[in-house]
Amino acid sequence: MSDAQLVLRSTRVITPEGTRAASVTVQDGRIAAVLPHDAEPPAGARVEDFGDDVLLPGLVDTHVHVNDPGRTEWEGFWTATRAAAAGGITTLVDMPLNSLPPTTTTENLDTKREVARSKAHIDVGFWGGAIPGNVKDLRPLYDAGVFGFKCFLSPSGVDEFPQLDQEQLAAAMGEIAGFDGLLIVHAEDPGHLESAPPVSGPKYADFLASRPRVSENEAIAGLIALAKRLDARVHVLHLSSSDALPLIAAAKAEGVKVTVETCPHFLTLTAEEIPDGATEFKCCPPIRESANQDALWQGLADGTIDCIVSDHSPSTTDLKTPDFGNAWGGISSLQLGLPAIWTAARARGHSLEDVVRWMSAAPAALVGLDRKGAIAPGRDADFAVLDPEATFTVDPEHLQHRNKITAYAGKTLHGVVRSTWLRGHRINDAGDLTEPTGELLVRD
Repeated sequence: MSDAQLVLRSTRVITPEGTRAASVTVQDGRIAAVLPHDAEPPAGARVEDFGDDVLLPGLVDTHVHVNDPGRTEWEGFWTATRAAAAGGITTLVDMPLNSLPPTTTTENLDTKREVARSKAHIDVGFWGGAIPGNVKDLRPLYDAGVFGFKCFLSPSGVDEFPQLDQEQLAAAMGEIAGFDGLLIVHAEDPGHLESAPPVSGPKYADFLASRPRVSENEAIAGLIALAKRLDARVHVLHLSSSDALPLIAAAKAEGVKVTVETCPHFLTLTAEEIPDGATEFKCCPPIRESANQDALWQGLADGTIDCIVSDHSPSTTDLKTPDFGNAWGGISSLQLGLPAIWTAARARGHSLEDVVRWMSAAPAALVGLDRKGAIAPGRDADFAVLDPEATFTVDPEHLQHRNKITAYAGKTLHGVVRSTWLRGHRINDAGDLTEPTGELLVRD
């Protein structure tokens, strides 16, 4: 039976116009039409009726560290994309560091693509990297189809991906602005990090003090000023400090081309709840206090923050020692982002439509993937089917990530992903995953 004979039906379909009962017809991997729920299906069509479960567009996660090749004991395209599919994500964009080699030249991009090609359960795109000395490589990487370029303003944690100083940042940003590319930035000021109290030992409060809000605030302020001067497009990664929201809002109002993301862990976990030695909660910038979290939610509600993405940053279990000074920083959440956010969002009075905007439509728009992010004619037939009322308790052993470490262990979450569909084919059926059928994406 061909794709042209597929109809997906639900009493709750989330479309750009709102949630309604509908039948979605699929042809050649694309959405052909969104019809009334009781529309007569084409003769001989296969109809999948999801009842009252919600049909929503597949999520788009533009911040994932797959670490493949080179650190595949940490993660890999096979396991990362399986976890994504299990969590309702149908597209991810891989970060340029933590793999060996990093994605800082076209040759390294070719290596990454060759490794990913046969392992991708969902569609995968790639960021390029901006590091000292590779300005000449940025335009070739852009022409080869990367979605933009990541840089760090403070140490990245891996030697092969050094940070940019202010002169190097200006050179990279100027080059990227010249072809209207996007620069995405880990914005923590190294001077403030160096002057903060050093951290060692198991106390989370000591780690939090070592990554002060002022480090993020000052780095973001400088980034905005430079973007304004160079008329560049910039994106602030994993915003943690709510103190930066007023200056971001002011920059947007002034017409500076700045966008901002935050992450599930900043919106659902708080510093007050983190036990001593629990380095599965360690990430940089850090999880902050509950009042800061409230302000981040307000920033989402008023549009200052554009999207929510995972910053899935895995590691092996042995790197998560009980010492916050030595443990690897990163939180694995690909499979859990949707239920984690929905659990918190519903408690704060937000709708699933809001969640879809933050986790599907906005990330797709950020990277210019016009085929993704909405249930509308002409878009890819990528879907997640969610039972939003059902709950489950997180058992790390049931995760598809390579290493079964999660800050969400033992938490009860709302929202069970019943199935995931990629270009009209079911790739996840209640945790039963098909063989890889994902495609490697290039910038449109």
